[in-house]
Amino acid sequence: MKIVALSGSNVGSKTRTAMNYTVHIINEKYPNSEVTLIDLAEYNVQFSDGRNYLEYEGDTGFVTKTIMEADAIIIGTPVFQASIPATLKNIFDLLPVNAFREKVVSMLVTAGSSKHYLIAEQQLKPILAYMKAQIVQTYVFIEESDFYRKEITNEDVLFRIERLVEDTVVLTETFSKVREAKEADYDF
Repeated sequence: MKIVALSGSNVGSKTRTAMNYTVHIINEKYPNSEVTLIDLAEYNVQFSDGRNYLEYEGDTGFVTKTIMEADAIIIGTPVFQASIPATLKNIFDLLPVNAFREKVVSMLVTAGSSKHYLIAEQQLKPILAYMKAQIVQTYVFIEESDFYRKEITNEDVLFRIERLVEDTVVLTETFSKVREAKEADYDF
């Protein structure tokens, strides 16, 4: 199983801190999974210009192709001005409309205050549904107060991240088995 952990901002450290922990949990509990951490702060991704994602080269081509080859994607995003960052939206714009068909997508959101907990529901989930994702319905919301010196200090948050990883893997395995059974019904 190929999993992409996407840290969807090019600034800040909290989302990356949470994604590092997420990758650690995947490697520890699901060692047979192939996990790739893509932190958009480490890549020079072009703005979408309407081309097919396969036509992009360099960092943009690497990021889009890696996402398209994944079975599951865990998206980490901060909340800026009550919205997802432009860097993450650009990734969605670079991909085809049905990019997440037959992929499981889960979310982890970092924000400065609890007032932004519905951003995933109102902005991120509709985009993912439009792009045909199988969405893990629960997501992890992490506030500023859950961090101290680039570490997550809230044990409940750590537990919820572990549960999110488990839900993502189980749902991906389940959909894979359903697809295999459905394909086995065809005789060609």
